[in-house]
Amino acid sequence: MAVLVTGAGSGIGRAIAERFVRDGHEVIGVDVSAAGLAGTAAAAGSMHTVECDIRDERAVIELFAELDRSGRAVSVLINNAGIGTAATIVATTVEQWQSMFDVNCLGMFLMCRAALARMLPAGAGVIVNVSSVAGLVGLRERAAYCASKSAVIGLTRAIAVDHASDGIRCNAIAPGTVDTPWVDRILSDKPDKEQARRDMERRQLTGRMGTAQEVAAGVAFLASPEASYMNGSVLIMDGGMTAV
Repeated sequence: MAVLVTGAGSGIGRAIAERFVRDGHEVIGVDVSAAGLAGTAAAAGSMHTVECDIRDERAVIELFAELDRSGRAVSVLINNAGIGTAATIVATTVEQWQSMFDVNCLGMFLMCRAALARMLPAGAGVIVNVSSVAGLVGLRERAAYCASKSAVIGLTRAIAVDHASDGIRCNAIAPGTVDTPWVDRILSDKPDKEQARRDMERRQLTGRMGTAQEVAAGVAFLASPEASYMNGSVLIMDGGMTAV
């Protein structure tokens, strides 16, 4: 099966792409960063890469048209691309809010719509959307991020309800704090970076952040036949963060 992974240029997306390549699948990595994609391709060893801004409807249409022309039928879509901003709602600008929803929600909608147009005639397909524990509980200074990741869960369930009878499975994964370059960017603004990192680690009952590889394993499970009885579900992988 051909597996398309958005946000494949770094972090969790890179780990997901590497995992599916290692498991023997044809992988299509999509990202806005050509350099990031090159790094993932080098790390994974073998994958097709496409530079694409998923917020751009025309670009997404052309992406899938190119895949059609090359004979690459996407049977699994992993919507991983996302951004975040550390701010309360009072401190969040309209531009930050719009940017968050453009990447985390609009881009996901465009990718799902294009993929489903191919999956439905085939009578089969799997979609895994990367949400967050921020879509399930409130986190301090993550107003726009929480709102956008909640929307991801709503979209996931709506797709499952609409298309389960068409052979489509759509699930979400909700990671807790994962040690990726995104965390480093969040910490870069903190006066005491080490203390801020320890505070983020202590949010989990495990006392540590998750790894991108652990999230990739969860995504691989959701995409596999072993999860065939899961549809419209949210797999929480948060080190116990939402248990308290």
